[in-house]
Amino acid sequence: MEEEARKLLEEGIRKKLVSPGKGELSTFPNGTKVVFHYRTSLCDGTVLDDSRTMGGQSKPMELILGKKFKLAVWESIIITMRQGEIAEFLCDTKHCTHLTPWKVQRHCCGIAQIHSHHSLGHKDLDQLQASPQPLVFTIELLEVLPPGSFQLDVWAMTDEEKLEFVPQIHEEGNMLFKQGQIKEATDKYYNGIACLKNLQMKEHPGDEAWVKLDHMITPLLLNYCQCKLLEGQYYEVIEHCSSLVFKYEDNVKAYYKRAKAHAAVWNETEARADFAKVLELDPTLGPSVAKELRAMEERIRSKEKEEKGRYKGLFNYNTPPATATTVSAVLSFR
Repeated sequence: MEEEARKLLEEGIRKKLVSPGKGELSTFPNGTKVVFHYRTSLCDGTVLDDSRTMGGQSKPMELILGKKFKLAVWESIIITMRQGEIAEFLCDTKHCTHLTPWKVQRHCCGIAQIHSHHSLGHKDLDQLQASPQPLVFTIELLEVLPPGSFQLDVWAMTDEEKLEFVPQIHEEGNMLFKQGQIKEATDKYYNGIACLKNLQMKEHPGDEAWVKLDHMITPLLLNYCQCKLLEGQYYEVIEHCSSLVFKYEDNVKAYYKRAKAHAAVWNETEARADFAKVLELDPTLGPSVAKELRAMEERIRSKEKEEKGRYKGLFNYNTPPATATTVSAVLSFR
């Protein structure tokens, strides 16, 4: 313990033990996942950030050691802790000058836009960036998970790991879909698409690698659209399927799902056109298309019947309108 404290002091970090942890100190090899709660304070006690209260939730932070996290000092202090330990770390200003951090990462989606305007999006962090000062980090180390004992989050994966991960997540999505867990399946497909889109952004559109990734994205996107059909998100289905048929004019599944979405939102002309395209591309789908068309026509007839009943009697030209009678009566008294 004294040796750890000495090394921290040499780096400009003063550690104060609040509550001891249990067991032996981990060696923390690269790839270790650490889960912890934290509170960030100024030296006068002003709290800047607290994972236990942020956003009305008590959500701990998770880090993968060796993944070059922006606030490098956190790795330096966490590797001195045992699981279950709580400690305070007073860190010199030199450790607190790169605030691309915790608060911004967890609360702001437009990070690139914020940084382009030289702001972190939070007044207190902007002041610290302009005038850095020592900070106190209070850390409670909840879990230490060795490499290989957990599923990596997508952000922590290498490009190779992402490519290996996609078939697995695709299969998991299919299993969840078969079990009727549509929301969970949707999330799996979405994560798979996000993985591949991240890789695709590094390639030039139209290049061989880009096209290969796009062919991997397509079945995931079609499965995602099937989930969205069941969830009633018809316009989202139309948007995604339109993007697919724009690139792949012979994608019968995209036309079929878009036709069903159009039918669901009363776009009869568009639905019929898409169903016709489905039959052109795959005549064996005739029975399925006929069934969908009958269902659409029945819904249209029911809607028209309902509307006729709703407006029946509102316009009876054999009886003078009530307003006209009232006006005549008024005029007769003048």
